[in-house]
Amino acid sequence: MGAMTETAARPSKRVLVAKPRGYCAGVDRAVLTVEKALEAYGAPVYVRKQIVHNAHVVRTLEAQGAVFVDETEEVPEGATVVFSAHGVAPTVHAEARARQLKTIDATCPLVTKVHLEAKRFAKDDLDIVLIGHEGHEEVVGTTGQAPEHIHLVDGVEEAAQVEVRDPSKVAYLSQTTLSVDETNVTVDALRKRFPLLQGPPSADICYATQNRQVAVKEIAQASDLLLVVGSRNSSNSVRLVEVALDAGSRASYLVDDASEIDEAWLEGVTTVGLTSGASVPESLVQDVMAWLAARGYGDVEEVESAQEHLLFALPPELRRDLRAAGIPES
Repeated sequence: MGAMTETAARPSKRVLVAKPRGYCAGVDRAVLTVEKALEAYGAPVYVRKQIVHNAHVVRTLEAQGAVFVDETEEVPEGATVVFSAHGVAPTVHAEARARQLKTIDATCPLVTKVHLEAKRFAKDDLDIVLIGHEGHEEVVGTTGQAPEHIHLVDGVEEAAQVEVRDPSKVAYLSQTTLSVDETNVTVDALRKRFPLLQGPPSADICYATQNRQVAVKEIAQASDLLLVVGSRNSSNSVRLVEVALDAGSRASYLVDDASEIDEAWLEGVTTVGLTSGASVPESLVQDVMAWLAARGYGDVEEVESAQEHLLFALPPELRRDLRAAGIPES
């Protein structure tokens, strides 16, 4: 009898959609930078590394005439090159000058903030502990600002082992797309070792990363399955899966689009949570919602935990050329 009552009371299949999700201001600016560069200069426009870490965005821009390269030396002399949102080291700017390239710097202003902090701490001759993932483009770019001062650590274990010249002259910075909670744990571990540890004037982890993690926490506990739309090389998207599981979701998976969802994941699932990383077009989220609706998950509720209004202007060198050509910036 009890089981029947429970079945009768079970809610219908539903989707809880996190808000905010998807594009942040830095990604929006970077993608628009490539589109407007193509409009202003014509194809091809070269882009060093993926402009943002999303396979669909890269393919869409390639179709419009963008050519993605790994290194500056692959760009023909005198051509136009856009630097990705993740930022580059000063040596990359020097390489571009040597090849007489026209450069447009689409580095996210929040990453530029970290670069400036690295330079300031290095000028004060501090050892800088950079919390981040080895090999990530943002970390490579930040390390390049002060390579002789920066020590990369990824988590508490590495924080316990990092060696510095003077324990009283240490500062920390972080990659902008990390888990807020995990980074705080690492900073606490560093502070125990270095009580005089200095930090940035305001948190390095970007507002959008934080907001998307908070939004996921809001829906995770009520979700039997939480889907994160994003590419595997997107640090902030990968973190969202981890945050979802830590916050109580029974299962969580990262998918590039609806075609990667395994129907077996829906077995016994009443509530699906849904969000997307900061470099994901909203159309991909809508496709996932349509895929779920076709399988009975038609009851959709958007759960808003923060409002975002930040917009970044296009790079000044591009804005100047757009004005000269009479092309609108938006």
